Amino acid sequence: MSTRITPAAPPFSASVQAQLQHLSAPGKPALALFTLMARDERLFQRLVGGSLLDKGNLTLRQREIVTDRITARGGCEYEWGVHVALFKTKAGLSDEQLYSLVHGGADDACWSDALERVLIRACDALHDSCTVPPALWAELVDCLPEAAVLEVLMVAGFYRTVTYLANATELPLEPFSARFPPRCAT
Repeated sequence: MSTRITPAAPPFSASVQAQLQHLSAPGKPALALFTLMARDERLFQRLVGGSLLDKGNLTLRQREIVTDRITARGGCEYEWGVHVALFKTKAGLSDEQLYSLVHGGADDACWSDALERVLIRACDALHDSCTVPPALWAELVDCLPEAAVLEVLMVAGFYRTVTYLANATELPLEPFSARFPPRCAT
């Protein structure tokens, strides 16, 4: 599959090249999403500047649950697959939980942690209505400090934007990426 907009190719500006090297594994090419956005240095800088992959108010696991649910709900196998390949083990996500994030919901048996269930429901609400209903909001702020709640909203919004970019430009999947699990017959 080819993308609707061809990613930029080297040579890149010194600033973009430095950031691409920082964002890429040693000896590995930069992600297609990054080189796509490198077609315009301003847009590239905004994308990488908006990333929330640093140590923040959420644990890695919480951040990845939000990222994986938002990208899965948006049908973005590109970004879901990159995150699963890079963070599944570090975040301690099981195959059953990844399946649930793509095809299931917060009430699936694989989710025993109340906060994780709230995060999934918040992602679903944001995906469906771009808001969090009052009762769910109360659960969210009961489980997390306000700064972490704001980060949930930022992570969800950032990866909704990435979903738009990857899906609308039809970015081909990265060779190392995970794929959406097939739906099990019920």
